[in-house]
Amino acid sequence: MRKVAGWLLPGTVLALMPKCPMCLAAYVALGTGFTMSYASAHILMRSLTVLCISAWIICAAKLLLKHLRHKSSLKLRPICSDP
Repeated sequence: MRKVAGWLLPGTVLALMPKCPMCLAAYVALGTGFTMSYASAHILMRSLTVLCISAWIICAAKLLLKHLRHKSSLKLRPICSDP
């Protein structure tokens, strides 16, 4: 479950995050009651984007390392048939 959340959570945040900083500021104001400036909303939006993409890269790197470790442990050696 945790592995699936590692892939789904960043994607869901990116998909549901508004693409306009003023819309993000409006959603934050509706959800929390705090207002934020355009510059703050822009920084928050870019930070969330970088965080989500970084999480995807980390998940992909872990999956790749796991695959490479598994592949290297299964190396087959030829059987010598010399007497």
